[in-house]
Amino acid sequence: MANNPGAKKAIRKIERRTEVNKNRRSRVRTFLRKFEEALTGGDAAVAKAAFVEAQSELMRAVSKGVVHKNTGARKVSRLAARLNKLAAA
Repeated sequence: MANNPGAKKAIRKIERRTEVNKNRRSRVRTFLRKFEEALTGGDAAVAKAAFVEAQSELMRAVSKGVVHKNTGARKVSRLAARLNKLAAA
């Protein structure tokens, strides 16, 4: 357990940051789910709009440090590949 004021403050900061990051991660997952639903719907225009929103949200999470840069890039790449596959079909 934390014994000095600095350690106690660090614990408080970590708790606040964890809560914020949890909300950001949840937001990213929501946009990814919306993209998945748009893909299963089969409408390319709706899927494209959902992709743009999901990509934006993922890159925002990367900039905030919630997701690693390479992880964000990989996810966006895979989403784009699935969108292109839908458009080609």
